[in-house]
Amino acid sequence: MAFITLDRDKLRFNFEYLNNFFKQEEIEWAIVTKVLCGNKLYLKEILNLGIKQLCDSRVSNIRRIKELTNDVETVYIKPPPLGFIPQIIEYADISFNTELKTIKLLSKEAQKQSKLHKIVIMVELGELREGVMRDELLSFYEAVFELPNIEVIGIGTNLSCLYGVLPNHDKLIQLILYKELIAAKFNRNIKYVSGGSSVSISLLNNGTLPKGINHFRIGETLFLGTDVYNDTLLDGMMNDVMILYAEIIELTEKPVVPDGTLGTNVEGHSFNFPDQPAGSKTTIRAILDVGLLDIDSSHIIPTNSEIGILGSSSDMLVVDLGDNPFDYKTGDLLSFRLDYVSLLRVMNSKYIEKKII
Repeated sequence: MAFITLDRDKLRFNFEYLNNFFKQEEIEWAIVTKVLCGNKLYLKEILNLGIKQLCDSRVSNIRRIKELTNDVETVYIKPPPLGFIPQIIEYADISFNTELKTIKLLSKEAQKQSKLHKIVIMVELGELREGVMRDELLSFYEAVFELPNIEVIGIGTNLSCLYGVLPNHDKLIQLILYKELIAAKFNRNIKYVSGGSSVSISLLNNGTLPKGINHFRIGETLFLGTDVYNDTLLDGMMNDVMILYAEIIELTEKPVVPDGTLGTNVEGHSFNFPDQPAGSKTTIRAILDVGLLDIDSSHIIPTNSEIGILGSSSDMLVVDLGDNPFDYKTGDLLSFRLDYVSLLRVMNSKYIEKKII
């Protein structure tokens, strides 16, 4: 049996830490829930925190939030697929956009549904993922301002997700200057300069975030307590809000080196043991009931640092217990901390039970 737990008190602790932090800086923030993959049990815990804005990148997840409550704003945080425009207008109060064609279709659908749809226009600042090119930005905004049932409430950017381009003062000051230029040229107030994500928290901490960045979207740091910019734990936060547990289904002393001609494994990896003859050394190995369907073994960390991860196949994970000084037995549970990639994978697995503690 494998399952993941969300610790309600530790989640609340991280939330209050961030909420107080942003209040001091007079910054609004939203929780990015896409890592929860629409799980209602966990979404209810997020809603109980009292946040006013939830962001997600899947229409089905946003619909699920709206099924639970209408008391939060929902934000669709990637360029909308054309086939989902009716659902985005129905369930998302705000969407992030980069394509004029898409916004025109959102406008038509918003008219059909008699809704005012709010949008944030994303700007390309070097990460080369989503974003309007800077030399096209003014003409883009001019065209969008004319569309009925569309309200432009923000300008934003994304950094660090594709190539790892880090935010800095110079990049984010550009976002603020574009907002001021647009406001002056078109006499329009733009509420949000959404330049903050988990990776930008470090700039707030060291005082290099430019004044004018007034909106953050936070997922990873809330759930994992990470300082994404420096790839460390953020001082004062908890990194064990969510823990994966997997059961030992076999525990046997076995050789360290495989016996036979080696090809590639299920992931296409090949192995070489040039200095160790087969059978020359043994160790106690445990097989756990999770595998590639559920986890990426390179992105999970045993809470017991004495345990070594050896590899995984589709449905099983193999770990090295050494001489088993902790006297683990078949049926015992081993626990693992997760990084963002592994948390996404675990939450998306229907084979991993989700629990609250």
